[in-house]
This record gives sequence, C-alpha cells and structure tokens, in this order.
Amino acid sequence: MIGIIGAMDIEIDGLKNKIEKSAGENIAGCGFVCGLLDNVMVCLAKCGPGKVNAALCAQIMIDRFKADKIINIGVGCSLSTGVSIKNIVIADDVCQYDIDITALGEPMGYINGLNEIKIKTDPEISEKLARAAVSTGEKIHRGTVASGDTFIADEAMKKTIAERFGAICGEMEGGAVGHVCRANGVPFAVLRTVSDGGDGAAALDYPAFKKIAAEKSTAVILKYIETEKNQLELF
Repeated sequence: MIGIIGAMDIEIDGLKNKIEKSAGENIAGCGFVCGLLDNVMVCLAKCGPGKVNAALCAQIMIDRFKADKIINIGVGCSLSTGVSIKNIVIADDVCQYDIDITALGEPMGYINGLNEIKIKTDPEISEKLARAAVSTGEKIHRGTVASGDTFIADEAMKKTIAERFGAICGEMEGGAVGHVCRANGVPFAVLRTVSDGGDGAAALDYPAFKKIAAEKSTAVILKYIETEKNQLELF
C-alpha cells in the first residue's frame, strides 16, 4: 500500500478524482480515501496544514492503513535563488527548522529521540519521483526541505533557514511526516512544487500559483504510479 499525504484539497483532488473502487474514512480530522490508482493500491489523505496535523495523519496511515511507504506531496516555497516558482523539489532529506532547544545546548533543529537534525528520505522512492518529474518535462532540484509551523513570507526568515540548514525549499509538513516515518521504520519521500519565493511577495504569489503547482505534483505522482504498476506487472 502506497500512502500519499497532502495538506489541502487542492494538493490531493487531482489524484482523488482518479481513484477507482474507493472507500473513504475520516479519522481524527484527517480524510482518507483508499482504492486503485492506475491499478496500484493507494491510500490518499488530506492532513491539514502544519506539523502536528501531518504527524497525526502519517501515524494513522501507518497504523490503520498499513502503508509500507509514504509520499508527502504539495506546494512549498523557494529558499534558493536557483529554485524558481513552478520548479519541482525532491527532498534528499528533511528537517524541522523551528525545533529550538538551543538553551539546553542542542543545535537548532535537533530531534530528541531520533538524535539527528536531518532525516534522509528513501533514495529509491526519491529517485523514481525525480525520474518521473523529468519525464513530464519538469525542472527538478534535489536537496533539503525544511518544515515549520509558519508560512514563510519574510526575506530575513527565508535567509536564516536557508543558511542554517542548507535548505532549498520550505513548507509545513514534510519534516513531520519524515519524523514519524523514521520513528516507525517506514520508507518515505517528499515532493514539492514551488508556489512562491518565501519572501515579501509570497502572500501574492502563493494564491496565484498554488493551483498550477498542485497540478504539476499530481502529474508527477501519476507518472510515478505508472512505474510502480509496470514493476508490479513483472511479477
């Protein structure tokens, strides 16, 4: 079972409308729809924005729906001059930029329990997503995706996160999904399409580009699912 998590309707509706033989369930405020996507069994979920919502959804996805891999999809902001609006970012790793226990001597972003700052994504899933994105004609980037419970719309904040974590993309869920998956030993990947620059213009760019960005993420996931279908048919 492939679990796919998005924060908002606009990020998952393009996939939801293509699921066949579907069954839906709402648990703890998260909406889940399971069924066949191009004859591949998936469970699609809308978690709502933010790290707690994303973590809650990911744990339910693992416990209730037995997902053996999870892909977090959606939109994000650019934290790098080389990453432009409508580009695709595939995370090599994720972090949570707003975990701050520096007063106790730990570095910014340090996750107690996991004892690390950056959580690596699954290389096989990430590579397949990258190839799927390239095959749809998209410009892609690989690197660190930074998550926090703030919509980044400030040049100074953007610069701080980029410099501190070497991040190229910012958003609000991927780090939490990665945290839960890492704790449960479940492979995961994070795919983002850039909707804004994370700067003073973000509040205007985001509503203007979020639909286009979400559609691009959907196209990449559908291409990825096609490769999974082909692999399943070999056995």
